[in-house]
Amino acid sequence: MKQFNNKIIIGIDHGYGNIKTANHCFPNGVESTNINPLLTKDILIFEDRSYQICQGHKSFLADKEGDEDYYILTLAAIAMELNDLNLTQADIIIAAGLPLKWAATQKDAFTAYLSRNKEVQFSFRNIDYHIRISDVLVYPQGYAAVVPFKSRLSDLNMIADIGNGTLSSFFIGDGKVLRDGMYMDLFGTQQCIERIRDTFFAQTKRKINDYTVEAVLRTGKSNIPDNDLSIVRSVAEKYVNDIFDILRAHGYDENTMLLYIVGGGGCLVKNFYKGSFDRIRIIDDICATAKGYEYIAEIKLRTAMKHEEDV
Repeated sequence: MKQFNNKIIIGIDHGYGNIKTANHCFPNGVESTNINPLLTKDILIFEDRSYQICQGHKSFLADKEGDEDYYILTLAAIAMELNDLNLTQADIIIAAGLPLKWAATQKDAFTAYLSRNKEVQFSFRNIDYHIRISDVLVYPQGYAAVVPFKSRLSDLNMIADIGNGTLSSFFIGDGKVLRDGMYMDLFGTQQCIERIRDTFFAQTKRKINDYTVEAVLRTGKSNIPDNDLSIVRSVAEKYVNDIFDILRAHGYDENTMLLYIVGGGGCLVKNFYKGSFDRIRIIDDICATAKGYEYIAEIKLRTAMKHEEDV
């Protein structure tokens, strides 16, 4: 988070698998519940309804503003950041984003969705919060993760944002986004997990749980039997190869450009890609996009303030 003119800028990356802020990452599952808040810490209460947060992952949804859950997840994200500052009341500027391909067409709707309540009172983890939404700023996802250093990107570079539900890719030439080279493919890490489930069952007639699969994808190893691990690894390697085939179809050339990989899928490339890493840069920070939203928002707000002072 960043502070600006007595307001707090909170960047929120509304991923299809996890919600990320500058300092937190948590699964984006939401369930309406009657569980006593004393029995579990991840209960959010808003408008007399209780929600269990951090339970599993949501399925892919193209229009996030059509789903009430993302609003509840936004409140939880804000609460986590405010708790770091020991605050329960604040004026908030939300800095969020959408996939670059969709940012122009969905920006207004998503902004309205996040700013529909100017004042919000809710409880999270048995702490009451009262916040005021001063502004909502929406920026291109993926791009935000590289914007702090994009001015240093010379020649032609490809950016691949591998999320839970989508693979977004675009080009930056001499620090500028090339508008004619933006792509969106429904080929996120969830598709890899589903492939692993199906292949594992077909070969063993047993089910493998997602916790084990996700641990292997994050680290490349596990304490499961070698034969089981081999199945998971082989599917993951094929998935990563398919990612590079998609990127090449969109114009990626490993010989003439650098590839920057952002998003949670970067660990799959790191663990399962069999090609050369000489011209591949993986941004390991899962919170890089949320931090990028805050970076862009702060620059925009300070520039606007300076302009007003000059006038």
